[in-house]
Amino acid sequence: MRVVIAGLGIQGRKRRAIAGENVVAVVDPVAPEADFKEIEQVPIASYDAACVCVPDDQKVPILRHLLANGKHVLVEKPMLATPAEIRELLALSQAHRATCYTAYNHRFEPHIATLKGILDAQILGPLCLARFFYGNGTARDVRNSPWRDKGMGVFPDLGSHMLDMAHFLFGPHESLGELWSVNRFENKAPDHVIFGYPGRPVLEMEATLLSWRNSFSLDVHGELGSAHIHCLCKWGPSTLTVRKRKLPSGRPEETVETLEQPDPTWKIEYDHFLQLCQTGGTNLENDLWIQSKISHLGELILKA
Repeated sequence: MRVVIAGLGIQGRKRRAIAGENVVAVVDPVAPEADFKEIEQVPIASYDAACVCVPDDQKVPILRHLLANGKHVLVEKPMLATPAEIRELLALSQAHRATCYTAYNHRFEPHIATLKGILDAQILGPLCLARFFYGNGTARDVRNSPWRDKGMGVFPDLGSHMLDMAHFLFGPHESLGELWSVNRFENKAPDHVIFGYPGRPVLEMEATLLSWRNSFSLDVHGELGSAHIHCLCKWGPSTLTVRKRKLPSGRPEETVETLEQPDPTWKIEYDHFLQLCQTGGTNLENDLWIQSKISHLGELILKA
């Protein structure tokens, strides 16, 4: 698989490192080590796939070019395109049997994968509540960026990860969501947002750029017990605590699994992408669901 890296920022450099010897060209308008400034300059016959790591407003035209030429695509999240644009890309992907995969690497966190198995086995019983917290300490970096401190701010960046994990773990939630709090503490764009979804389970989500030690947590409460993930492997140690409810009340039995290792998700996700390329599979339907949530709450955030 001959791969082009489009966009040589933080994510692009990670993708280039993982793809390794598969990389045949790098595209970036300003990076001095880039081979081309625009994707259209790369000879079509010279590559099979591309990792697209560019700002959100540049993604759709690049994906149109790649998919129309039968090239497989891994594109960084989120896909902030209109429903019509996403459906257009889906049609191109299917017509040319070209994979179009939006990357959400946290699905491949070991504890997230284990939790998925626990939920599928209904070990926690009927679910009541899931609470997500995702915090980075990048408020100043975003403010100093020439293009990042604008629009919906932290919401599509970190919120899209939580939405994707919720879709993966619990399935598509019908509610468009409720905005509970939005703040611009240090940035022009929102750097702290709290939102959620009623139903079973209730979903509570908090995203912020003001967590000076990067942090992630997920608490899932069911009628038979609960599960709790603290931290991602990249920030480690990462723990998964599973508790068995004691009736009618009392201290539950619990097991704790702790992982302290380098982030495995980038390599696992890249291998997953290569497997999808064998069949022309896509996850753009997932993007339609996430886009509906981001679009609804995004309007409220921009007005707040």
